[in-house]
Amino acid sequence: MHRICLLLSLLITHTLSAQTEPTYAEKLGFPKGKKVVILHVDDAGMSYESNAGTIQTLDKGIANSTSVMMPCGWVPQFFAYLKTKPNTDAGVHLTLTSEWDSYRWAPLTGRDKAPGLYDEQGACWHSVAQVVEHASADEVETEIRAQLARFRAFGIQPTHMDSHMGTLFEPKFIGRYAKVAMEEKIPILFPGGHATLISQVSKVPPAMQQMVRQLGQQLWNAGLPVFDDLDGSSYGWELPAGIPMTEANLQRYKTQRFISLLKAAQPGLTYIILHATLRTPTFDQISTSGPTRDGDRLAMLDPALRQYIKQEGIILTTWRELIERRKKM
Repeated sequence: MHRICLLLSLLITHTLSAQTEPTYAEKLGFPKGKKVVILHVDDAGMSYESNAGTIQTLDKGIANSTSVMMPCGWVPQFFAYLKTKPNTDAGVHLTLTSEWDSYRWAPLTGRDKAPGLYDEQGACWHSVAQVVEHASADEVETEIRAQLARFRAFGIQPTHMDSHMGTLFEPKFIGRYAKVAMEEKIPILFPGGHATLISQVSKVPPAMQQMVRQLGQQLWNAGLPVFDDLDGSSYGWELPAGIPMTEANLQRYKTQRFISLLKAAQPGLTYIILHATLRTPTFDQISTSGPTRDGDRLAMLDPALRQYIKQEGIILTTWRELIERRKKM
């Protein structure tokens, strides 16, 4: 969720890479000075509405990547879609939290094998802090592997792995996240470059900066692509007070915010996280986030956003392309 940038800001600052160093986009063979972007939709598989919104933005909009929450109930329906669109960028949205009160899901690892992953209701913990408090790194790694195995059980190889609510960017778990990636040869979301957008949130100690630099280099040396920057702020973009909540207003507002974000992005490989969900009375029973998620969906469908990206010469890429480029390096 939107916590991911706050968590990453505890790990990364803009001093990660000297300005004289090439960006990871350049290392992957993209032109120097270009902004190279993935527009990624989180939370596929969470609900019918999440699936429908994700599919719309992939098929009719400009979004070009997604990841699936494997413990959730609507996973099979989304894989039925993926089997009709085998070239879709689809990864594992590694899920260790179950944040809503009225709709919950449980870890895939049994409670007898990983009791620290479970809360008192038998579901994943509500918050990242609770996972850090109760779960061991071994238990988390076991769950990562279980979710990856379930994804593969549908007969599809994931293009990448990332982290729901940023849990795996916690210092206690980040090493296991990277370990599985390197052992399985599956790219993970990890911005080890200039991190300009993330560093606008806060600063961190030099020792932590060094750790992130080293981990990014380890992933690169293992033959995996690495990102320069990451942003997940759209989850917090709410229509200003006084503006009627209409689809037209929501689309216009969200589109302008995405354009402003792209203007602020620096050259290099940037991963932009969004949530594209249809808003229905049922989804409103799950979460109050329906308007912002629906706004992301509408922005991805807006021709104005597509036109801006084209006129600015921003390059849209995919995990599949990054993997192929990395193999050639």
